[in-house]
Parts: sequence; structure tokens; C-alpha cells
Amino acid sequence: MGKLGTKSVNDEAKEGTPKTLKPGNVSAKINSIKLEPVKWKEGAYSIVLNLEGPDLGADFEGFQIDKDRPELGKAKGQVGRVKSDKWPYSDGRTKSGIEIVRDDEILKFLKSLCRAIGKLDWFDAQDNKFDTIEDFIKAFDNDAPFRNVWLNWCICGKEYTGKTGYTNYDLFLPKASKQGIPFEMEQVDSGKVFQFNPDVHVEKERKSAPVDSFGDNTSSGVIGGSSDISLGSNDDFEL
Repeated sequence: MGKLGTKSVNDEAKEGTPKTLKPGNVSAKINSIKLEPVKWKEGAYSIVLNLEGPDLGADFEGFQIDKDRPELGKAKGQVGRVKSDKWPYSDGRTKSGIEIVRDDEILKFLKSLCRAIGKLDWFDAQDNKFDTIEDFIKAFDNDAPFRNVWLNWCICGKEYTGKTGYTNYDLFLPKASKQGIPFEMEQVDSGKVFQFNPDVHVEKERKSAPVDSFGDNTSSGVIGGSSDISLGSNDDFEL
């Protein structure tokens, strides 16, 4: 039997900084914004903000900023696909009978974001320009009034087990309320951004249990509904 070697033993503390953002209070900029269709609800969309954290230096090698545009290079900080809300946007009615219009709710979020980054004039200038919400989002992404604007965020997460057996997170923003707001520009620092609390802002994964039969597990299909369907994501991060 040969002698024990030490040079090949990995030191976990030196294996590198994770390339993706996790739930918490973070500083990040928006690289892009997309509408993502929801497979289990026809016509429903999630708004996905592709965020990037601070520059972590020359020793950090991040993911590609855009896999379809390699000329943009790699992110200098951790990245994350963060949904604007835990639940997708869709047409419907609340339990009390209030009508929910998908496009109006999406525009409300965009207006709040433009107000937060000091670009409300961009939003107002788009009045009656576009026929569809898809075109509106594309224009927002192309014009990128959010470019290089750094914000403080509170990011929530829903745990799931990835293909490699590690815990990953579907990331999303908390709803604004009297208790706090999900983001604001760094220089504002009003103290209104939610202070991250894992007991409140992280949804633990519920392990599946054997069942004899499946009951009626339908959802209301509106924002803030009661669906327990996981939106899921891949182990490999893609912008």
C-alpha cells in the first residue's frame, strides 16, 4: 500500500464562489428582463429579471451574460433568474369577484420598477405605442433604461433538489406591502427594503409522500393564487 497523498484533496473553502445568487438581501443590477410562459396555465406569464451581483474580481469566472450572444462575455458577479412574483400573471378573478387583467398587472410592476430606478419618463413615453405586452417588454429590454443601475434587493426562494442532489432555489421577489418593498436604488437607502428572514422568505421543499389517489388539485389561476405547482428550473443556469 502506497503512502497517503495530500495534494489531490480538495479544500471546499477554496473550490470557488458559487456562480448564482441565493435568497437574501443583495446588491445587483438588471442585465435583461423577459416574459416566460407558464406551461401549466395557458396565456400566463412570469416576468424574469436576470440579475448580476457585484464584480468579484479576476479569480471569479461567471456564467455567460447571454448564451446566444457570446460576444457579451461572462458575468463578473453572481447571477440569478429572479421572478417578479412567486405567482405568474394571468387573467382571472379573485375569490371576491375582482377581475384581474394580466397585462395591467404586468404594467403595474414595470411602472413600479421604472419609478424605483428614476426612469418613469421612459414608461410614460410608451403610452399607446405597442399592441401587445410582449412588444412592450421587448422594448423595455432593448432600450434597457435599467442598464448599470444598482439596486438593493430582497430575494425570496423556493427550495428544490437539483439533479445533482443539492438544494437549489426558484428565486422571486416578495410583494410590496406596508411592511416593506422588494427593491430600491442603492443611493436611496430608505430602510424600506425587506430585511431578509429565512423563516419568512424561504419556502422549504416538501418531500413527496406516497399517495393512494389524486384529488382535485386545481388552482384559481390568478396572481397570488393557491396553486402548489412548482415552477421549477434547471440545475444549469442560463440567462
